[in-house]
Amino acid sequence: MTPLHPDTDSPTAGPLLTTPSALRARLAARLTDAARSWLDRALDEAAAHPGTHGPISVWELRLAEAGRRCGPEHADATRVLILHAARADTEAVTRVYRQGTGPERRAVLHALPHLVPGPDALPLVEDALRANDTGLVAAAVGPYAARHLDAHQWRHAVLKCLFTGVPVTAVADLARRARGDAELARMLGDYAAERTAAGRPVPEDLYRVLALTEAGSPPPPPGAADPHGKES
Repeated sequence: MTPLHPDTDSPTAGPLLTTPSALRARLAARLTDAARSWLDRALDEAAAHPGTHGPISVWELRLAEAGRRCGPEHADATRVLILHAARADTEAVTRVYRQGTGPERRAVLHALPHLVPGPDALPLVEDALRANDTGLVAAAVGPYAARHLDAHQWRHAVLKCLFTGVPVTAVADLARRARGDAELARMLGDYAAERTAAGRPVPEDLYRVLALTEAGSPPPPPGAADPHGKES
């Protein structure tokens, strides 16, 4: 089973991964009795009636209530669990994403790795990466993106994190995908040069990613300029 994202203290916090059952147990331990009872009912309801009934599913209404019922700090995890209980497929998560609020969209992105096995939900990731909402961007670069974004899209997702100030710790599988990626190194070098020329600071995260691109790469030939602008 693909792990899911638990609740985080901040929309841009680097996610920890866990299974739905572990996520539910940890969330339940943090909720009040009233919130825990509501969550149990909402999950049972979603499992029993996963399909659409009328213009909107019952479990979709519960997604909208999650923040009020369980508290905003636990809303992401609550929504992920409801989506999982409802066995939401690509059509359902797309509907929730398109019609939902920012927090509901964020929960969909967190839930994708388990709910959609193939690349069919990539349009949702691509949409989130076009946004300036850092919570959406951080959720978009999780395990689903690491698994399905092609190299070009993934490099631009990393740059988007740097542009918007999303910590690169949010980028799932960063070390593996960045390793030896000369084109990503070139893009990072160009971005650093642009920032320096404009008198603006270069994010520390850029150098962290740049170091990952060099891992496992052959050394440059003598006299060649590296991405830091130095000659070897």
